[in-house]
Amino acid sequence: MKRSKRKFLYLWRFYTLNREDYIGCMNEIFPRNLYNLRQVNMVVAVMAFCFMIFPLAIEKDLQKAYIYFAASAAAMLLAVFSGYKHKQYNQGKHIRNSLIYTLIILTYANVILFGIYLGVWANPEKLAVTFMGFLICALFMFANPPIFNSVLTLSAMTIFIISSVLLKSPQNWIFDIVNVLIAGAISFVFTWNIVMYKLGAVLSANKLQEERNNYYNQSMVDELTQLNNRRDFMQTFQRYLTDHRDTDKFLCLAIIDIDFFKNYNDYYGHPKGDECLRAMGGVLSELCKGTGIYAARIGGEEFVLLWFEQEKDRAVNVISDIQQRVNDLKIPHEKSKVAKFVTVSIGVYTAPCCALDDMGIITEMYSSADSALYEAKEKGRNRAVIKSGEIK
Repeated sequence: MKRSKRKFLYLWRFYTLNREDYIGCMNEIFPRNLYNLRQVNMVVAVMAFCFMIFPLAIEKDLQKAYIYFAASAAAMLLAVFSGYKHKQYNQGKHIRNSLIYTLIILTYANVILFGIYLGVWANPEKLAVTFMGFLICALFMFANPPIFNSVLTLSAMTIFIISSVLLKSPQNWIFDIVNVLIAGAISFVFTWNIVMYKLGAVLSANKLQEERNNYYNQSMVDELTQLNNRRDFMQTFQRYLTDHRDTDKFLCLAIIDIDFFKNYNDYYGHPKGDECLRAMGGVLSELCKGTGIYAARIGGEEFVLLWFEQEKDRAVNVISDIQQRVNDLKIPHEKSKVAKFVTVSIGVYTAPCCALDDMGIITEMYSSADSALYEAKEKGRNRAVIKSGEIK
């Protein structure tokens, strides 16, 4: 029963898409109808205005001219309002689908009633060939759900048939009914395929964007540790300098090096070395969760952290946490000269954000943190050295 109900709601050709994909595509396509609404209504306004000239100048039929003018004015108002809403949409403001549905219905009603007037009321003795074109073209510019299109088309056909039967002779309205049924079928098939084409285009674009995002993410992530890589670190560093230049916080940069990692690799083998690096990546990933700290592996056994502190002295808290987490891993390291387990040396440099006014600061901060790391190694490793100051 559920399957049949879903099949009915989305129709058999859309049933090849799951419900979430279909709704997602329609939500992405539907606001674009605002632009099409404006274009369609501008065309209708100009066309109705041109129709008004003949009865006004030649036939001297003011009543007919007023009807054409009313259709033109209604289309112009809808065009102006649709254009305003489209501008809001481009500015990132949310536009309700119900409003767009309403505008489409009003536009469709204006076009169809104008076509019925031309084909039936204004020319009761002639076949309504003009209305066929109106019915076929009215929905071409819009990407609507198939059932919505069907309701609009059937409503227009019903009103037209009733009007033709009431106002025309049998020999005329019989041909009108045949013609309108053919035009309705053509309209439905064409608009259905237009929606299918647009859905396919959106799905293809989304898939392409997803592949691009995956490729970009892969190019910015270290495969072994799943931390960010050196390229992403440099871009993030630049962004931090640009975005936080006017704050009163301190930017902290830490370089972390695994002590005697070459000895570890030589003794335990590279597979074990990779496990050690993954474990370090896990430590830093856990540290970063919910703290605003950025972590990356920049090569070999070296890692970096970036974060902000209100006071530069608080950087020691983060460093102590890292050292404790690494010690808790208790990864055996028989060839270490400072401990029986894997340890790290850390060099940290902090600087006030207000002093970071040049992209050359990246090199200077990194050099200062690297100098602090070198000092930590010189003092026996398994320790941290924190330096601070304003970079000139």
